[in-house]
Amino acid sequence: MDRKLGHTVITTDVLIIGGGTAGCFAALTLSRNSELSVVIAEKANIKRSGCLAAGVNAINAYIVKGKTPQDYVDYATKDAGGIVRKDLLLTAAERFNSVTEKMEQLGLVILKDEQGNYAARGNRNIKINGENFKPLLADAVEKASDVTILNKVNITDLLVEENKVKGAIGFSIKEERAYEIRAQAVIVATGGAAGLYKPNNPGFSRHKMWYPPFNTGAGYAMGILAGAEMTTFEMRFIALRCKDTIAPTGTIAQGVGAKQINSHGQVYEEKYGITTSERVYGTVRENQIGNGPCYLQTSVMGKEKDEELLKAYLNMAPSQTLKWLESGKNPSEQDVEISGTEPYIVGGHTASGYWVNTKRETTIEGLYAAGDVSGGCPQKYVTGALAEGEIAALDIISKVHKNVEISVNPGSVESKILAYEEILNREHSVFSAEELEEAMQKVMDEYAGGISALYQFNEKQLSLADEKITRIMDLAENLKAEDMHELLFVYELKERLIVCRSVIAHLLHRKETRWHSFNENLDYPETDDHYYKYVNSRLVDGTLKMIDRDIVKETEYEHKD
Repeated sequence: MDRKLGHTVITTDVLIIGGGTAGCFAALTLSRNSELSVVIAEKANIKRSGCLAAGVNAINAYIVKGKTPQDYVDYATKDAGGIVRKDLLLTAAERFNSVTEKMEQLGLVILKDEQGNYAARGNRNIKINGENFKPLLADAVEKASDVTILNKVNITDLLVEENKVKGAIGFSIKEERAYEIRAQAVIVATGGAAGLYKPNNPGFSRHKMWYPPFNTGAGYAMGILAGAEMTTFEMRFIALRCKDTIAPTGTIAQGVGAKQINSHGQVYEEKYGITTSERVYGTVRENQIGNGPCYLQTSVMGKEKDEELLKAYLNMAPSQTLKWLESGKNPSEQDVEISGTEPYIVGGHTASGYWVNTKRETTIEGLYAAGDVSGGCPQKYVTGALAEGEIAALDIISKVHKNVEISVNPGSVESKILAYEEILNREHSVFSAEELEEAMQKVMDEYAGGISALYQFNEKQLSLADEKITRIMDLAENLKAEDMHELLFVYELKERLIVCRSVIAHLLHRKETRWHSFNENLDYPETDDHYYKYVNSRLVDGTLKMIDRDIVKETEYEHKD
């Protein structure tokens, strides 16, 4: 007998899709500054969901003493080769310190120096004990008035009519039930996209990666399908990480000033440059020409730094601390081998994501984006996600009135529920979602600049990648799910495939190499001033339309067309 899903309709003033850093802080801001009703839909549980699930040991975007928000804008602009939205960077940077103070009021432990000031780590960072960062934030949200949390509910599609958002639809991953959530305003805060490319580690360890493996690009995919304009997907992010553990390197490079060296002990970072992409590129090149492995030179630091590093990694990447302990050598007794990860699409480190106005509203009326899913504002990190959640929430408060009736086209809702039921009721499928995901990752790795291709690609390879990804998308239309949890896996694969095609289209369109490794185009190996612009895209009648936009110079940008 065919399975029919239950159908729950919820009406709220504001829907937040994704209960990570940005989503939770947006909910907290709405609760504290208005009487609007808020629903958070989170496919996991807000207590440990998102990029902060495992904690963090530093605030990586903070205006330290002697610096200004404009200094941060200048740094991020230079690091990204000028392809940024300065209005977004500045409005985020102006809030870095205030949102940090609000987190401290919630109980976040921020380390202090002997004078009682926040302990700085480099020019833009401060040290924290942040293992419990996310639980503190989640606890505050759970206590907030007028906020309803729907854990274990996976949103798949936005409800948009005449370019105005009306809510979203998804399903429970625990019970056979669809959720239709009607809202006047929607904030997408689902994070970026991991798992598009074949990862560093195979098989059972494939989820030992830099970015959360459960961030599948869902927010990007639903925006693309709804016709929202997206930006800068070609500016992929490749993290430079401790080999095997994939632990962050910034704590070593900035915290103790360790240099990047090759196997001959030569410092190579000055040779290639020290922007984020150049640090990765230099490591790849040194290995390519036979000077690898490459390391962070911790063996020249004093033994007094050992305990500091061991403790720091316990806050966010305990596998690295365990690796030191298991080897029987402290960091001061051995250098740390480093390597690049597979590419990710993430708006917190690079500029990929929704094209938004200064208030973080997308090109769809009433739809906002915050955190990693929002484009144009690289190097925003945790405090940038908090800031963008706050900015979006405050703009919604200025526009939305409480308890306005919302009508939704029932046909669009029914078609989505029927799609869920079709996958659940299908008799069999030739492939599993996991098998198609592996095929997708292999294609992206070999033809769209993954690890095995040294992050390089040419136009012929990208065209083949698009052809092969399209074929996998066709196969994915015939997948079967045995239960709601497997239905989640099917939709996560579909989301990744949609993002893959957008990434390929963006890489093809930018005919230059502006960021080494991030977009290493072998057909166009030099930077071209003609491409000193944003590469945007929008799905029109089933085809991805590429849009070139001039660099925004306004301090307050609004969508014009």
